[in-house]
Amino acid sequence: MKRIQKILCALVAVIFMVSCEDDGGTSKIELEDGAAPDMAISPNTPAFIDLLSLEAGEAVNLQYSADVAQGNPTSIDIIGVYTKSLASGGDVYRAVLASDVTLPQDFSLSDTEIVSAFSELNSTDDIGLGDVLSISTRFTMDDGRVLDIIAPTVESSTGTQVPVGGTGTNIATTVLFTSVINYPVSCPSDIGGTYLVSSTATGCCGVAPITDYEFTVTVTDNGGGSYSLSDMSGGMYDGLFCIPFAICGDASGGNITDICNELSGSAADCCGDNITFEGTVNPDGSWNVTITSGFVAGTSVWVKQ
Repeated sequence: MKRIQKILCALVAVIFMVSCEDDGGTSKIELEDGAAPDMAISPNTPAFIDLLSLEAGEAVNLQYSADVAQGNPTSIDIIGVYTKSLASGGDVYRAVLASDVTLPQDFSLSDTEIVSAFSELNSTDDIGLGDVLSISTRFTMDDGRVLDIIAPTVESSTGTQVPVGGTGTNIATTVLFTSVINYPVSCPSDIGGTYLVSSTATGCCGVAPITDYEFTVTVTDNGGGSYSLSDMSGGMYDGLFCIPFAICGDASGGNITDICNELSGSAADCCGDNITFEGTVNPDGSWNVTITSGFVAGTSVWVKQ
């Protein structure tokens, strides 16, 4: 009986596949062969465009590989799409980074080559924080079809270039392979660890101010420039309110972000208000921080232990 069920299931599957392609009427579907790339950032190479290096006049070199994940294209181009940050207008530029290439192949792209590829970029000074360089392929098939992973762009009514539909005529997302790699313009960030914080601050409610009050804070790296702090105030609440109001230890945990050595964040405190955190990472790795809330106002120096 089970053998008969298996045979019937197989027959139904075959009939279904045939009927989907041609039901005998006007709804016959002409199936077309497609193609898709498999892109990868090379191991142990930068996954972002280092803005600090560019500003220091140092060379930036991106390294990646490309392969054909499926399909049989007759011609392959490597396509780059450069998207400006929203703060800079959000314009989208498109360029051919390499023509008629053979895959698989390893590629490299320097900062000067990025500027040369995109006519809209005059120098590396035009590469700004929050911009993104996306890299993929354009396949030409034997029947003349052109398959773009990243859609071509058109000029909008405001004169900016915008993507047509966001993706091209090919598969843009799949769990089987990576069809597009992105290089955001950012800065390296590695500021996790344990910090000794020295704070000078004033508080509400008639409490005595503190000067050079020391407190230890743990900074946990969440990746991507995001960090969790064991105490957003850096010990200011402990120094100001522990003795008079028994508000001791970590007053509030929360997250901050590091964007090219500029620190910012906010979180609810222990007493129904928000702590605002603003700071700068100094060349020696220490931080200068300003803390404000409805209960405290002060500055502190954070030194990694």
